[in-house]
Amino acid sequence: MHQYYLIYKPYLVLTQFSPEAGKKTLHDFFDVPKDVYPVGRLDFDSEGLLILTNDKQLNQQLLHPKRGHEREYWVQVDGAITDAAIASLEAGVNIQVDGKTYRTQRAIATKMKSEPRVPLREPPIRFRKSIPAPWISLILTEGKNRQVRKMTAKVGFPTLRLIRYRIGSLTVEGMQPGDMVKLDKSTLYKALFPELY
Repeated sequence: MHQYYLIYKPYLVLTQFSPEAGKKTLHDFFDVPKDVYPVGRLDFDSEGLLILTNDKQLNQQLLHPKRGHEREYWVQVDGAITDAAIASLEAGVNIQVDGKTYRTQRAIATKMKSEPRVPLREPPIRFRKSIPAPWISLILTEGKNRQVRKMTAKVGFPTLRLIRYRIGSLTVEGMQPGDMVKLDKSTLYKALFPELY
């Protein structure tokens, strides 16, 4: 029987259930059957939406590079990000992936007009009165290792806080770090593969 869960992965938690010395893992927060695993990854120092399942087919479909599922990230950056930097993020930038130069695919980048309502982070980001720390929304259809952080650093505005807000039409709206919602297959598949319905 396939199981599907939507979780809000907390900050400084590894995307795995197996123990690792000195670090918290999903096992510390989520009680799921032993055959359930995360789909894809979310960095140790990132937080937000993650899908857990024992449906191997879903894993393959969601991570297939040609499918191009939208993943929306809310990113707090260091410094007053410029329109030119936003345009560069949208057009694609060169980052290093596995020691090679990689050109990121087109993205949708937007400066958020006001600070989004997000859970408090423990510990909070380092606040500096003289340097703004605005939020942007960045929508990607690919997921290279530490891609968002590499992209914002490349355009001169390093990432301070990174939340994966959405995959397809599934979001962490109203969730807190450590929250988990169980979904049925049809709800999940409709949210991720609307073209099939």
